Amino acid sequence: MLVVGRVGKPHGIRGEVTVEVRTDEPEARFAPGMVLRTMPGATPPAVPSDRVLRTMPGATPPAVPSDRARRTEPVAPQPSPAAPEQGVAFRVPAELVVESARWHQGRMLVAFEGSLDRDVAEALRGTLLAVDSADVAAPEDPEEFHDHQLVGLAVVTPDGDRLGEVARIDHAPSSDLLVLRRPEGGTALIPFVKAIVPEVDLAGGRVVVDPPAGLLDL
Repeated sequence: MLVVGRVGKPHGIRGEVTVEVRTDEPEARFAPGMVLRTMPGATPPAVPSDRVLRTMPGATPPAVPSDRARRTEPVAPQPSPAAPEQGVAFRVPAELVVESARWHQGRMLVAFEGSLDRDVAEALRGTLLAVDSADVAAPEDPEEFHDHQLVGLAVVTPDGDRLGEVARIDHAPSSDLLVLRRPEGGTALIPFVKAIVPEVDLAGGRVVVDPPAGLLDL
């Protein structure tokens, strides 16, 4: 599952909520009619984005387009959350259907079908919103990858020596970072730039890393 947002506080009295966006394509992920899976939000993941771009050293990563179209199978209507009866605890449904989404003062405001009042909106606070990674098309740019494509890949040197595996992706301001899980324990941060990561072999399940001296000891 790919987390694309986290529900924040209610906005107004008509069921809208603020959403902490964790995708580079919010207009597509929160388009009216989109079905989003829900996940408990007690321990939200640290990764704020659902994709990573391998860059040249010192280069400014280009903006990721948000106007891509993806043809999908029709989605069967899902039950919408209803306002809880008096004295009955509201349970967050397994799926939420986007009714509307808009930007307001730099924040994404989303209304879900059936979420008609502030009480239901408040009950959704902290819920993680996700899509199935199988439904997400691979980026067209050969240097761009979704986080889930990289997580779990073996990390090897150009000579084939295994260094560990990709545990997660951290999105830093200067460059994206591969978080390497070492076989002996602990982690190391590897800048996702061509000079250090010359090859990404998705079919072979590996990432080739040529780290400068001392990088893995930091």
